[in-house]
Amino acid sequence: MPARSSPTVKRRRLAAELRRHRDDAGLTIEEVAERLEWSAAKISRIENSRVSVLPRDVKFLLRTYGAEDGGEEWEALLTLARESRQKGWWHAYGDAIPAWFETYVGLEAEAATLRTYESEIVPGLFQTEEYARAVNRATMLTASDEEIEKQAAVRMARQERVGAPDSPKLWAIVNEAVIRRAVGGRGVMRAQLGKLTEVSRQPDVTLQVLPFGVGAHAGMDGAFMILGFPEPTDPDVAYVHYYSGTLYLEKPPELQRYALMFDHLRAAALPVDASRELIGRAADELA
Repeated sequence: MPARSSPTVKRRRLAAELRRHRDDAGLTIEEVAERLEWSAAKISRIENSRVSVLPRDVKFLLRTYGAEDGGEEWEALLTLARESRQKGWWHAYGDAIPAWFETYVGLEAEAATLRTYESEIVPGLFQTEEYARAVNRATMLTASDEEIEKQAAVRMARQERVGAPDSPKLWAIVNEAVIRRAVGGRGVMRAQLGKLTEVSRQPDVTLQVLPFGVGAHAGMDGAFMILGFPEPTDPDVAYVHYYSGTLYLEKPPELQRYALMFDHLRAAALPVDASRELIGRAADELA
């Protein structure tokens, strides 16, 4: 597997730096667009990291903002522009990763911390291959067997970073329904619960179960993920996936809301040892 340095994160970092330079220059998007004879939409897409940027266009923008031509920061941003246009490891899997999921995979590849709540299924980074296939068969209603196999392969590739030297700190909270629903049948689910127990013992993983007994809780609206990054210039992202799309939330009030939700969930969930015991009992019931 190639190095996991993520062009997605570099594009996001470049976008933030270009936005900062524009703000420092006291220019609006519309004023920059007029000076460069570009559309305002193009600049907005660049600053929202929706598109990769040619180094040539970075030069145009920096000159417009009065940056020092050829200076240290100038060269650093041009390097970011070049690196942000490289292909990530996931491109080797072709259309097995839909466009809406590429952004998430790119962020995950360089995240230093992952905090997730799952209400229905085992987190993808902890799934066995058979469990992943069973989930995909149930949710990808029109997919072929080949497409399901490709999706499972991508999920296994994503897991290679868990337990590796650059492994992120991963804190997962799963609803008790996740360990009780026999996805793929009793044998597949028993193996899956065994893997959950195994990964819960890894030093970079914290796994808790939110028991049915807590009643109503802060995660009633569904699953979410909060990704944190090693560079201070890369703010956290809250990721929410729903049936017809995804949300990437980066504004401080949004992040504070999801961080608070996660804090309430981990306070309500069983401690790590008790969670592991409950997973073990659920596995025994499938024997």
